[in-house]
Amino acid sequence: MVIPARAGSSRLPRKPLHMIAGRTLLHRTIAMARNAIRGLPDMELVVATDDGEIADHARAAGCEAVMTDSAIATGSGRALAAAIARPASPQLIVNLQGDSPFQPEGALAAVISSLREGARVATPVIALDWAALDSLRDHKMRSPFSGTTCARASDGRALWFSKAIIPAIRDEAALRRTEPLSPIWRHVGLYGYSIEALQLFERTAPTALETLEGLEQLRLLELGIPVTTIPVPPPLFDSSGIDTEEDIARVEALIAMHGDPTPLLP
Repeated sequence: MVIPARAGSSRLPRKPLHMIAGRTLLHRTIAMARNAIRGLPDMELVVATDDGEIADHARAAGCEAVMTDSAIATGSGRALAAAIARPASPQLIVNLQGDSPFQPEGALAAVISSLREGARVATPVIALDWAALDSLRDHKMRSPFSGTTCARASDGRALWFSKAIIPAIRDEAALRRTEPLSPIWRHVGLYGYSIEALQLFERTAPTALETLEGLEQLRLLELGIPVTTIPVPPPLFDSSGIDTEEDIARVEALIAMHGDPTPLLP
């Protein structure tokens, strides 16, 4: 498993080192990942960064860190660089975005299982109930590029990802009266890849749509690589990424209300 953690973020510079309720974002992500892979065979954890201070911060948490080229533009590309630097390149790679420390329970195991069953790319999604959809819409009024939704086929194939809320809902009022869940799926910041899919991704230039949305997984869809989406239960904590100071304040309010879900580092 690779945690990409670059220094440059236009909305939250040096994001991995930002504090959330007394602990850095990176240390929280490492602790969550370490707890999630405990007991899973053949799993290693490494932070991939382009910044010496971030690398040292990862090592202070007892996590291996590797330096990767600052010119690498995506977390997926950074995960591949870290993977092929291993003594033996793994055939399956899990990319846990460094700004997503609050994962749904079982999401990591589900992604790994899907890869081992033959998926080329796998990623979790959460079905939003109507209250969660209302909350997402309200949040996007203030932070329109925080949080990603997914349109998916009935067999679980991703059709599209967007920073907009997709699909649009015709006759929503009637649907609210009859269905407990909205038709909106929220994407979780966790990806699993076969190494060949990730290598093809990295060999291909960013696409125009990928650049417009700011979502690297759209390159996979445009390449014709199927992305398997895996429904997982919603976590107590909002699973969207930490992109702004407002996101940090929201998570700190949840911690104050419900307690801290992040395991302690050993």
